[in-house]
Order: sequence, then structure tokens, then C-alpha cells
Amino acid sequence: MKHDSPEFKAIAEQGMILRCEVGSGLLGTALEGQHDRDEMGICIEPPEYVAGLRRFEQYIHRAQPEGVRSEPGDLELIVYSLRKWMRLALSGNPTVLIPLFAPEREIVEINDFGRELRANASFIVSRQAGQRFRGYLAAQRDRMLGNGSQHTNRPELIERYGFDTKFAMHMVRLGVQGVELLETGKITLPIPEPWLSWLRELRRGEHTKDEALDAAAELDARLEKLAQTSPLPEHPDHAAADEWLVRVHREAWKMA
Repeated sequence: MKHDSPEFKAIAEQGMILRCEVGSGLLGTALEGQHDRDEMGICIEPPEYVAGLRRFEQYIHRAQPEGVRSEPGDLELIVYSLRKWMRLALSGNPTVLIPLFAPEREIVEINDFGRELRANASFIVSRQAGQRFRGYLAAQRDRMLGNGSQHTNRPELIERYGFDTKFAMHMVRLGVQGVELLETGKITLPIPEPWLSWLRELRRGEHTKDEALDAAAELDARLEKLAQTSPLPEHPDHAAADEWLVRVHREAWKMA
């Protein structure tokens, strides 16, 4: 399935309910003049793509061909169908949860359905997110260490610092954000101090690989404990999410 087709682009644009920055510029970890712009959107599909044989899950726009590293200033955009986004969000996917917490100034496009979605984080977020954050943290750690089939397309970082500092930064960043989410039910963006400065330093090679691994291990241990003790509900409210999805789709289709 071609996720970058003109057909999918039209569906994404016409059904958009929320679009915002989700990358390092939003996190606060971007280095001056070195970052591209990552955005995520959420759209409501036309009814024929829900009830008929055609299918839409996401539209992807890349400034560079797939597999080619993006350059500073490039826009990378992914727009999920609301149903797919909700499935991922209910599972606790760390990246997909970001639009719920992005500050207003980072929102590119939003309508009443998007505002309603952001107001309903309480039935989406649960302790279940803890294991997903741990999994994403472990994946970044494996990439940094070069384990298995993971590889880097940033050999200049390894040559300069002895390890991929961007993978290291994301490894620790995921731990920081996961802990905050499980403790408070929200994610502060940009990442608050003192972690923000520490993560920037790590990305610039001002902390060692062992320091990064130690920080990640401590945060991972906190996540493991919080997955059992967090004040968040044990599971997301699937019934409330389902009811909301059905109502919003019906209302959106009536307005089309």
C-alpha cells in the first residue's frame, strides 16, 4: 500500500482534526541548525474507507526518499486515521501520545474534534504505557550498542564520540517521559529541567556511554515499579474510547 499517494494525501488533509510537531524541536533536544521537523496528524476517514473495501490507515510525507537521511529543515509528516491512532495510543505508544500533550503553540491545525480528543487523555492513558516506554527505551539502547540487526546511519557520531549519542539521548529521554507520565498522567513539553540540559549535553557527547546507560537503567527500574504502583488506571478505558470514536465519526460524516 502506497502511504504517500495523492489519494491518501487528500484524505489526510480533508479529514484532519489535529496536527502538531512531535520531534526534537518540540522536545527541546534539537541542536541548533541540525534538526528536521517531525509532525504528526490525526484525521477522520470518509465512511467508504471504514465500511467499504478500501482502507486508509496513514499518510506519510517524506522530504527525502525512504531510507535516505533527512536534512536540516526537512519536513517529515505522518497522518494516522483516528481509529489507528486510538489503537496505538491505548496501547501506550510513546510517540503517538505526544499530540495529547503538545503545547498550543506547537499545534499546526486543530478543530473541535481535535480539542475534544486532547481533553480526553484520561481514558487513554494508563499504566499499560509503562511497558511500552520500557520497550522503546530498550530498542534505543540496542541501537546505541549495535546489538542484533540494529544499525545506525550516523557513523560520524560513533567516530567522534565512540557511540551514537542521538540513540543514547532518546534512550534516556524515553525513560524521563515515561516516569513523568506514570507519576502524573501527563508529559511536559518541552522536557523540563534539569533533564533537558542533561539530554542536550548527552547528545553533544558531554556525557559518556556508561553515564547514559546508568541513567537509563535507573529510569527503567522506576518504570518497572511504576507499572505496578502508578496512580493511573491499570488499563485504558476501551469502552469509553469506543463510544467516543463512534460518536465522533458519525458527527464528522454528517458535516461532510
